[in-house]
Amino acid sequence: MQADAMVLLDGVNVDVPPSWIRPGAAIICCEPTLETVSLSVAYFLCFISDIEISRAQTPKPVTQLAEEIGLLPEELEAYGRNKAKVRLSLLDRLHSQPDGKYVLVAGITPTPLGEGKSTVTIGLVQAMSAHLKHNSFACLRQPSQGPTFGVKGGAAGGGYAQVIPMEEFNLHLTGDIHAITAANNLVAAAIDARMLHEATQSDKALFNRLVPSVNGVRSFSPIQISRLRRLGIFKTDPAALSMQEISTFVRLDLDPSKITWQRVVDTNDRFLRKITVGQASTEKGQIRETGFDIAVASEIMAILALADSLEDMKNRLARMVVGTSRSGQPVTAEDLGVSGALAVLMKDAIKPTLMQTLEGSPVFVHAGPFANIAHGNSSVLADKLALKLVGRDGFVVTEAGFGADIGMEKFFNIKCRASGLRPNVVVLVATVRALKMHGGGPNVSAGAPLPREYIDENLSLVAGGCRSNLKKQIQIAHLFGVPVVVALNVFKTDTQAEIDLVCQIAKECGASDAVPCHHWAQGGRGSVELAKAVDEAANRPSNFQFLYNTEVMEKIRTIARKVYGADDVELSPEAKSKIDYYNQQGYGSLPICMAKTHLSLSHMPEKKGAPTGFVLPIRDVRASVGAGFIYPLVGTVYLCGLQMCPARIKAVEEL
Repeated sequence: MQADAMVLLDGVNVDVPPSWIRPGAAIICCEPTLETVSLSVAYFLCFISDIEISRAQTPKPVTQLAEEIGLLPEELEAYGRNKAKVRLSLLDRLHSQPDGKYVLVAGITPTPLGEGKSTVTIGLVQAMSAHLKHNSFACLRQPSQGPTFGVKGGAAGGGYAQVIPMEEFNLHLTGDIHAITAANNLVAAAIDARMLHEATQSDKALFNRLVPSVNGVRSFSPIQISRLRRLGIFKTDPAALSMQEISTFVRLDLDPSKITWQRVVDTNDRFLRKITVGQASTEKGQIRETGFDIAVASEIMAILALADSLEDMKNRLARMVVGTSRSGQPVTAEDLGVSGALAVLMKDAIKPTLMQTLEGSPVFVHAGPFANIAHGNSSVLADKLALKLVGRDGFVVTEAGFGADIGMEKFFNIKCRASGLRPNVVVLVATVRALKMHGGGPNVSAGAPLPREYIDENLSLVAGGCRSNLKKQIQIAHLFGVPVVVALNVFKTDTQAEIDLVCQIAKECGASDAVPCHHWAQGGRGSVELAKAVDEAANRPSNFQFLYNTEVMEKIRTIARKVYGADDVELSPEAKSKIDYYNQQGYGSLPICMAKTHLSLSHMPEKKGAPTGFVLPIRDVRASVGAGFIYPLVGTVYLCGLQMCPARIKAVEEL
């Protein structure tokens, strides 16, 4: 009565009373051979939803998990029974502990359906910890509610390789994205309020508001003293400022047409992409056009992911450029006087959240920048904490978003620069489905049935995808001097001949090893061979190197040519002027974060495989000075997010 399925063997005469079977259980009839029974059960598993699997397992209390991995009670801040924040004081306690081995999971250019990097990450950690008995940790990004309610869905993994409880992971978690939304929109509100007051008040009235007299005493705050020094004014007594100095201090003189900061919402609300604000009579004609981005596209999210301490985060928040004055000078969050408030709003969000997999392996969930419009990796702090906790012989497995040309390249060139950490091995996830697409297969669309080419055996398409996209992505990893293990995420429609062919060609293309993985159906047991291959590769020498150390234009050209395979880049006039401006402002040394489609190595989503002979168009170049990178906009990529999916909303309501 507790079973989800009952297998009845042909030729075996058994009476099965209805009272033996739980209502809703599956009855499977098959031939009495081990292979047939296994296939039948595997087929049945396809019809068990991820949420059913998640809810069938009771997570161990987070306090027990914390004790198992070596956390002290005072280093844990529990959020209910299943998750907890971990305090950064852990880094001080374990500062002399050697780091473990650092593994990055990346992928080939995906179909719109995704190829399973999260499930591979979780399956690998389950295999490492539960089956090979290595100290192991997974570090994952927190999913945005945009994709969760959109076509893509959640990001907790799937099948028997998931983070649990799934619904807590996918919805709200511990409120980090809400904190980012609040902080981001505080900046937006401060911008509009400051422009209103500057347009309607005298210098003296503004000064009295910004530096009010309290009990007869007027004094500058530390943030205001910092602004005065940047202006070349080294006085600390408000009464000592001349009228000209007061005017310079109180007026940011923001140019409304050059405000780069937008509001955010963690929902795919396409009608907010462009809006008009200031239409109420109380705003005294201060009307301007602006818009909303999705919350995880906020620079504050990127800062959360790249900061290595609370103080570092506070400094990065202060450096965020929100617009330009009419005289052409950048205006920062510190100029607005809100950087301290932002740090207070983010003081809990900077702590990683501890959860677990279905098999009880520890997981840090922290930060969630997209990889196509941001740098697409979980936080530096989560990785650093995990590397200390696992110790010298342990493993930390983290995931980079989308294909290796996007998430992995940014992991190396941006995240590793910020953290000082160096990876030991790259796990490159591939699927037969995606390889067939890159080998010339028909278009794959989310929500539409797969064409027959993806269901029936087709070795020609598989070989074409291996020798184009898979080969190119392996080469990209080798540009950075890191060994590659290919993980073939096996689907039930894959044939043995297709699986063998992928593994064979992957090794021919330079992979240290290539292993089929069955973690979705078997959990950690299905990724044991992958774990062994990763262990072996991680013990080989890694000659890590960055791809560039030059000026902005050459950095963009290097990525376009060496990573994407372009012949050259073409800059719009606006992009050229922006690069000149950023060099003039001293931002030229910042790394590059290309905002590009994730569906192709090129800027053209329909071009699969490994396109060549194209010129990469850069329509604009922007800077996230606080986060610490410059991001060129390639082709027609949008920063606002994905479209809403009514079917997904209904599914979440039912959940």
